Amino acid sequence: MEWQAWTTIATLAVVFGGMIFTRIAPDLLMLGGLAALLALGIVTPKEGLSGFSNEGMLTVAFLFVVAAALRDTGGMSWVTQRILGRPKSLLGAQLRLMLPVTAMSAFMNNTPLVAMLLPVVDEWAKQQRLSVSKLLIPLSYAAILGGCCTLIGTSTNIVVHGLLKKEGLGGDLTLFSIAWVGVPCALGGVVYITLFSRWLLPDRKPAISHHDDPREYTVEMLVAPDSPLQGQSIEKAGLRHLPGMYLMEIDREGEVLAAVSGRERLRANDRLVFVGVVESVVDLQKIRGLTPATEQVFKLDGERAQRCLVEAVVSNTCPLVGQTIREGRFRSTYNAAVIAVGRNGERLRQKIGDIVLRPGDTLLLETLPTFVEQQRNSRDFYLVSALEGAAVPRHDRAWIAVGILLAMVLAASFDWVSMLSASLLAAIGLIATGCLGSGPARRSVDWQVLIVIAAAFGLGAALEKTGVAQVMATNLLSVAGTHPYAALVAIYFMTMVCTAFMSNNAAAVLLFPIAMATSTSLGVSHMPFAIAVMLAASNEFSTPVGYQTNLMVYGPGGYRFGDYVRFGGPLNLLVAAIALAIIPLVWPF
Repeated sequence: MEWQAWTTIATLAVVFGGMIFTRIAPDLLMLGGLAALLALGIVTPKEGLSGFSNEGMLTVAFLFVVAAALRDTGGMSWVTQRILGRPKSLLGAQLRLMLPVTAMSAFMNNTPLVAMLLPVVDEWAKQQRLSVSKLLIPLSYAAILGGCCTLIGTSTNIVVHGLLKKEGLGGDLTLFSIAWVGVPCALGGVVYITLFSRWLLPDRKPAISHHDDPREYTVEMLVAPDSPLQGQSIEKAGLRHLPGMYLMEIDREGEVLAAVSGRERLRANDRLVFVGVVESVVDLQKIRGLTPATEQVFKLDGERAQRCLVEAVVSNTCPLVGQTIREGRFRSTYNAAVIAVGRNGERLRQKIGDIVLRPGDTLLLETLPTFVEQQRNSRDFYLVSALEGAAVPRHDRAWIAVGILLAMVLAASFDWVSMLSASLLAAIGLIATGCLGSGPARRSVDWQVLIVIAAAFGLGAALEKTGVAQVMATNLLSVAGTHPYAALVAIYFMTMVCTAFMSNNAAAVLLFPIAMATSTSLGVSHMPFAIAVMLAASNEFSTPVGYQTNLMVYGPGGYRFGDYVRFGGPLNLLVAAIALAIIPLVWPF
């Protein structure tokens, strides 16, 4: 190997070493490694930066916008409730998540599927008080496993099938041909994840707990007359075990129900009094069928969709100190409605309008964004700050957001348009219909995830261009001997190793000709070797760079490189064992 190959190996060693032994952000490490290879001329700008124009990466970017629109309209909560429900345990949560994801990823590309579900699962984990790190790697792995059950489940399957047809082979492969191997691998993988994730995955605690924030708010919500929550029990409506919040009492036509049972059924116009931290108050505003109990929010200037939530601390010079919120005409004075009040953790039992303001009270306000600038230097408040990601949800547009989502999935699934085109049209449609503003759409894109994915393509191109991957493959095959099964095992593991350090499609394209040449020299059928390349390139669990979905959950899950090696390494071996046992039976040598 020439100096370019050794430099590429050294660069990758530094990048992966940084991911394993430091807490430096993975996007900085990956981008730094790519920059070094570009500066040394090992890859050209076109080769190194090809990932930034990759269809998969761009599709993920547009799907962040789709997910944000679902979140801000309340459509995401609807999807979560219908598909994921309210599990009683971590095992139940993992099964509720993995089984539908595995099934869906068999018929649609797994990368956009994970991109759509990533914020959904994050919010769901918080609501169910589950560690998100116990769910995001299972989400990625389930999507990968499901993609191997059909010929269209992953782009890698399609690429290898195309290479086979180019060689005049693979004409008898149908949509479900590889299901003979893919389904047993998927079932084995799901069983492994549910059995061993409890011990092998890190346990990152949810961001909210009752003791995280001393600013406990008292907030009143009203069950709307047309609310879908009517007739549901407190438990079924999901109001019993809210993270960082609890239901203190219900005011029903003047009768106060304290210490409410989870079996109590909700009625129209019930006034629900909650106590909890600010993040949970924000989440409460997004539940379909609940509205702020104060009528003042409907008397504010401007549409609700244009408003935001703001925290303001009352100063001792505020003219409304000593008066109730209603008497002081707070809404008329500041064009802001008080949603909740916090007072040093004290539980305020009065209605919002009857609370007498004191210096130091923290108010959660629904108002226009201009309020922050107008009151930032005011003597009426010590502190004024807008809450990020706390836009007032537009429940009236949730059906539009869900409809556009379904149209996107159907269009891509039936191959009417590419996934990139479908996601782009969906994002534009959601902005055009007012489901999401242009500003929130820009902020919804997770640039760290996109940079990591794009840089990984550049690093993989360096491995391929310098011949490192070719040398690795040739050396491994040289020890396999002339036995067809030993050669099959060598091809599978070499593909798996290459996929761990470069894109799965690149690994498949690289190993395919080697697999064909091996089968020709042995005088046996090409099919088992082609299927081995297809499955090995599509099933990589042991590194975050081994598959795009692994990279996508890396940061949000709070994972480290070693988590993938420890948990995904044995899964790699399990899937390999199942695949290598079945492939020769379905496609004999």
